[in-house]
Amino acid sequence: MAGLIKRSDIDEVRSRTNIGEVVGEYVTLKRAGVGSLSGLCPFHDERSPSFHVRPQVGFYHCFGCGEGGDVFTFLQKMDHVTFSEAVERLAQRLNFTLSYEDGGPAREEQGNRRRILAANEAAEAFFREQLGTAAAEPARRFLGERGFDPASADRFSIGFAPQSFDALRTHLTGRGFSTEELLAAGLLSQGDRSPYDRFRGRLLWPIKDVTGQTLGFGARRLLDDDKGPKYLNTPETPVYHKAQVLYGLDLAKRDIARAKQVVVVEGYTDVMACHLAGVTTAVATCGTSFGVDHIKVIRRVMGDTANADTTQLGEVVFTFDPDEAGQKAASRAFAEESRFAAQTFVAVAPDGLDPCDLRLARGDDAVRMLVSGRKPMYEFMIRRQLEQFDLETVEGRVGALRAAAPVVAGIRDRSMQSGYGRTLAGWIGLDPQEVSRAVQSARSAAASKPAETTRSREGQRPSAQDARPDAPGSATPTAEPAAPSMSIDQLPTDPVTRLERELLMAVLQHPGEVDREVAARALATTFTQPALATVRDALVAAFEHYGTPQWVARAADEAPGVFAALVTQLAIAPLPIRDDQVREYCRGLTTSLIGRDLLRRKSELLGALQRTSSTEDPERYRSLQRQLVDTEAERRRVLGD
Repeated sequence: MAGLIKRSDIDEVRSRTNIGEVVGEYVTLKRAGVGSLSGLCPFHDERSPSFHVRPQVGFYHCFGCGEGGDVFTFLQKMDHVTFSEAVERLAQRLNFTLSYEDGGPAREEQGNRRRILAANEAAEAFFREQLGTAAAEPARRFLGERGFDPASADRFSIGFAPQSFDALRTHLTGRGFSTEELLAAGLLSQGDRSPYDRFRGRLLWPIKDVTGQTLGFGARRLLDDDKGPKYLNTPETPVYHKAQVLYGLDLAKRDIARAKQVVVVEGYTDVMACHLAGVTTAVATCGTSFGVDHIKVIRRVMGDTANADTTQLGEVVFTFDPDEAGQKAASRAFAEESRFAAQTFVAVAPDGLDPCDLRLARGDDAVRMLVSGRKPMYEFMIRRQLEQFDLETVEGRVGALRAAAPVVAGIRDRSMQSGYGRTLAGWIGLDPQEVSRAVQSARSAAASKPAETTRSREGQRPSAQDARPDAPGSATPTAEPAAPSMSIDQLPTDPVTRLERELLMAVLQHPGEVDREVAARALATTFTQPALATVRDALVAAFEHYGTPQWVARAADEAPGVFAALVTQLAIAPLPIRDDQVREYCRGLTTSLIGRDLLRRKSELLGALQRTSSTEDPERYRSLQRQLVDTEAERRRVLGD
């Protein structure tokens, strides 16, 4: 695995990328002052635009909710990818080859990945086109019988693989893809004599990552003479790892992030039914059981962190079939439940219908009611244990207590644990004290087991770093609660502060309009507002990058943690000028600030001169006179007198 991306390559990708174009794919932006664009913030609900993007400096900031950063930060927050994934995605967009710190460019690996993704994209287009052919009548009938019209098929990019051994191979090799690339993508399988199309005579669902790139396919058997499995998925490839992908996540990610809810269903058609019914947070696993890697993906998208406000905890809702396979799935999900900081729930439809069948039988409202009527995971699991026993007998009640006590003991919230203990006593018909002792005994037994088997049953939610989108290869310690960032709206509004603030805005936003020497002189002046003085120090530390594409990013890097956001805000906040006023305005700011500083210096020299005797210390007296003359001359030169 490649190491960290080289800093120089990160800077190159940032400088080549127009943040306005990237953000514009998610937000409608309009011109808002010199070099500034604005729109409605994608991170919080608002009616008036407070979200600003400044392509010239490569940063964005919302003055309503405080979100801000560069183009990598934007993609991390919008598409819930890691920093490295954001850089790699933009590099791919630019056709730029990245190098890594472990000693060399991963050209071959990156090239293979790009070609596989391109092959999958081309295959998806081919399959979607085939769905309209006469041969695809069984596929269209299958969809129609399950309540999906052509618009639904188009919404989910569904396609059809012809009943042919080489239709796809012929189509894609004719477009420049090699047989080796198609084998690597899992689109072909290797036969005894030659490769052949892996998917034949099947309905196809493209399986995409959170950014919408097609990683593989899920294929449903349609024809009676197809002796293959009911569902056939893409095999493991360099881009498709079934334990790490969730079908529908590309469509659900924004609503998952906003609603802090995810609904985990068991099939592709269930995802479709949920979304069409208005449950747009539904996703499904792809040919494998729900596991740890899926949890990591969901936590990252949902922002599921251990230090979240308890009133803001999200919801993970599982739907399970009532059959044996569904019960096993429920047990597996419960085994990993403690990895979530969010609350977990279970939704089981009446008559054991899955969401697709439920929608067919009872309509969209029934699907929405299924999710709204969810039950807490712990209640579901306790009742499952009780169903195994005859509670009308003493033996059954004792057995039920022994089976259910470990479930109650595993509840992390002690108040909730006590509540479930009392509820369990009522369900079984035993004394609450007896139940409490059984739960305590189960808790003690769990605590005595090896740490890895009780890792998260001993009362703690996962640490925040588990859900952080950090770059692969870097170790991130458990973060302390972050100090509140300094904000531009916290600054005083007096004329001196306003001058200092707008000077910093000018040199950050328009370095091309302020000569390097003038900017250096202006930043060398005394700043009276402490927060702005700290930002000024950061700009001085990063001044070697003045006027380069990395100027703002380097200045933000140099600023102490709580002031980094202030640097970004100053680089984004609109200046009160028109396009034709930029140079004059910048000159006026630097002149005023340098002139103010020289006036202060002149005053200090006059005071020192008055305190110095021309007879007792003539050398110092003459030196002060020369400095005074030079300072006044410089002041007049700056002011243009």
